[in-house]
Amino acid sequence: MSDNFYHKPFRFNSLFAGADLQATDLGKSISNHLELIIFTRYGENRHNHNFGCEIWDLDFELIVSESLWEEKFRKSLLKSITEYENRIYQTEVEVRITEVENVYPLRKITEIKKKVDISVRGLIKATAEKYFFNIALFLSPLST
Repeated sequence: MSDNFYHKPFRFNSLFAGADLQATDLGKSISNHLELIIFTRYGENRHNHNFGCEIWDLDFELIVSESLWEEKFRKSLLKSITEYENRIYQTEVEVRITEVENVYPLRKITEIKKKVDISVRGLIKATAEKYFFNIALFLSPLST
């Protein structure tokens, strides 16, 4: 595997001007790849239809049990990370869903969204250092 890791998003204008792409460290590169896994729907990657995770299918699913939804998504994400991010090991994934209510009094609107907190812990293979990644997503806006 290459030791060159690049900053996301790529700045192609600097590349076309003859400069190199902006480099980043191993931890940031892993975080960028985890974001790509999370934000990619199964079947969206034309070269590998198994790349991604199930959150985009679960987003529109009626959540009968939050704990079942969390576990289903956690398993999907853990499977994808284990398969496609081989720079970390002993990977643990935690998923927590909560409701967030935003009130806009001037517009007389109340908006309820599902917030999904995702945490990934593991060890970096190259250095055996602890690795931690955390991200929050908002799903299913409901407005009144």
